Amino acid sequence: MQKKQNKKQRERLTALLPYLIALASGILMGLTVAPVGAWFLAWIALVPLWVLVVTVTSTKGKNQFLPPFLWGIGYHGVALSWITGIHPMTWLGVPWLPSLAITLFCWGFISVLGGIFVAIWAAVMVRLAGQKPWLRILIGTAIWCGLESLWSAGPLWWSSLAYTQSPHNLVIVHLGQLSGPNTVTAAIVAVNGLIAEGWINRRGTEGTEKISSVFSAPLRFVNKYLAIATGLLISLHLIGFILYSRPIAQLPEAALKVGIVQGNIPNRLLRSSEGFRRAQENYTSGYITLANQGVDAVLTPEGALPIFQRNLLGTALVAAVKEKGVVAWIGAFGERGDSYTISLFTFNSKGEIVSRYDKAKLVPLGEYIPFEGILGGLVQRLSPLDAHQVPGSANQLFDTPFGRAIASICYESAFPEQFRRQAAMGGQFILSSSNDAHYTASMPFQHHAQDIMRAIETDRWSARATNTGYSAFVDPHGRTLWMSGYNTYETHAETIYRRQTQTLYVRWNDWLTPLLLISSGGAWLIIRGMNK
Repeated sequence: MQKKQNKKQRERLTALLPYLIALASGILMGLTVAPVGAWFLAWIALVPLWVLVVTVTSTKGKNQFLPPFLWGIGYHGVALSWITGIHPMTWLGVPWLPSLAITLFCWGFISVLGGIFVAIWAAVMVRLAGQKPWLRILIGTAIWCGLESLWSAGPLWWSSLAYTQSPHNLVIVHLGQLSGPNTVTAAIVAVNGLIAEGWINRRGTEGTEKISSVFSAPLRFVNKYLAIATGLLISLHLIGFILYSRPIAQLPEAALKVGIVQGNIPNRLLRSSEGFRRAQENYTSGYITLANQGVDAVLTPEGALPIFQRNLLGTALVAAVKEKGVVAWIGAFGERGDSYTISLFTFNSKGEIVSRYDKAKLVPLGEYIPFEGILGGLVQRLSPLDAHQVPGSANQLFDTPFGRAIASICYESAFPEQFRRQAAMGGQFILSSSNDAHYTASMPFQHHAQDIMRAIETDRWSARATNTGYSAFVDPHGRTLWMSGYNTYETHAETIYRRQTQTLYVRWNDWLTPLLLISSGGAWLIIRGMNK
């Protein structure tokens, strides 16, 4: 009787093993970003899932795609756990319990969406179980990149596989100059696929479908796939190193001394007169300090002055601009009919508004309500204003007294196309204005990592101003020249340089993903035709 019970327990454990392995490896991928930053795990964390999907073909029915679904939840759930930092939202008038419900819904929704994404990828891979390993690697890489492109074209995007390497592995991030972040994603998927195929085709293991034997056999898989994986990993880093090692031309006439003010105004004060008083005081005194240091311009964070454009001219900060004659980029709210925009305004040396950039990518649930007719009564906007927020145009250009800039406001840092398009249209330097005050410290560090990728991909200097941290200056190689503290009031000035270079990515967009999809589809059709 005892033996039968032990056997049943072993069978249950064996049945659960694929799900536990998938979830654990997804969690490992989630540990690659802040706050842990174990970026090297990205090169192996997809291997267990790949092996499961390809080898466990006997799992049919509704549970077939549960392991990849769990992997996606593990990755995105851990990587985006900073979302929980928005709770409690009592400062917005949201009671504690509804605030918790909204927070868990946001976190759960994006995690489930990530799980669905990986399950779709696995649905393709399962059908390739009988194909040649090199074809599985090619198609698996192409489909993953295609799905990331599709997801990033929508309103809800952040955790590409590529950002697991920023800011720690700047050498590999430089592959983004070739075809954007999907170049890095393709490298990660391909290396993981080769290692997985090396395991599947290791010596001494032949075609078993049992998960127990797949993961318990002796480690004897030093074969051509592992050798190719090693060679590919080294080659890709060599290419990245060549790009990383190129000197940056710094012409004196292209120099621009920019100052940043990190006001450190807690979001809970945004609605109060005390908060506005502190904002005026901090940003005005910071501007004057930097102006006295001889800067050419001063950048402030998103919503530095939480008022409408029509009220800006009467503020102490604009009065200081008129007095000091130093250009200022001020974050405030623009108006469009009965609605408003989150905007960045350029004030020239006379204190006049000469350009305006409106945030084009709004945060779902945070800045607008998807399907508002259905959800509007259930979910409150997280904005401190009662008016209806609308996005800016997708094709905006931001001209300044120093030439055209690449403008980005907060969440837009996750969307490389926003930066690529502006760089292609003549943007010479990046101005990133953000407010990450309602999240935990890991979120602003991930945000900084996103801005580093955008600087590398476009080959531009970047100035990043945030409300509570991390503000920073970044060079075109992604090296952080200075970064602020967190939850601190700071001012800092740094010289950046205007550039007009164009990387392959800026000129040709993401050409790699279509190439992978076309070549993998063509190869599959040829092999299918040969087998008939």
